[in-house]
Amino acid sequence: MTRTRDVRLRAATADQDPRARAEGLRNGLVVVLAVASGAADALGFLALGSAFTSVMTGNMVLFGVATAQGDANLMLLTAVAIGAFVAGAAAGARIAGSPVSGDPVWPPSVTRALTVELALFTGVGTAWWALGSEPPASTYLPLLAASAAALGLQSSAIQRFGVSGLSTTYLTGTLTTVVIRLTTGHGFRAVRHSAVILLGLIVGAGAMAALIALAPVLVPALLILTVAGVLAIVLLRREELHR
Repeated sequence: MTRTRDVRLRAATADQDPRARAEGLRNGLVVVLAVASGAADALGFLALGSAFTSVMTGNMVLFGVATAQGDANLMLLTAVAIGAFVAGAAAGARIAGSPVSGDPVWPPSVTRALTVELALFTGVGTAWWALGSEPPASTYLPLLAASAAALGLQSSAIQRFGVSGLSTTYLTGTLTTVVIRLTTGHGFRAVRHSAVILLGLIVGAGAMAALIALAPVLVPALLILTVAGVLAIVLLRREELHR
């Protein structure tokens, strides 16, 4: 009886190890998507009229300020960004679906949603390059809307993982969780992945700011390559991630 139980325990452990490795890979890919999120937000704020593409609470504050100041242009930009993000999130929810029992580590529907996000970023990039990497103010609205819709899709897609606290756009909550856990006696290991996601957001924003200032022709590449890189890894490691 004891020997049988030991065999079953070893078999269960062997089954868990590949899934644990797959979850580690998934978590790393989420960090890369956080880089894309930070980059897109910086692009919207620095080069597309000073509105965000994923920080919708920030846009709501800006909309309120613009309303009080009578700034119709900022009101329109933030309203469009919010509407596009909502539309993207709704589309992402339809494409990616909701978590269900028995889901693999990386559900294929998440890949489909991120593929649509990549298409949107590619469209933004194509327009950016066609405009000589210096889009005029008249093009801010469509470029901002496409970027915000892309981040809305990404936000809903990440929710399909069904992992509490795992996000690439709603990161004020992530920061709050990190602070709470650290101040209630948890070690850094308990918040390490959340902290790395926050760092990814900062790195993406900083990299985008540098590109806008120094090499604007490369701006779309940061958005396209991060999401495309994630999809490429998912394709190459699909057997591991789809278990």
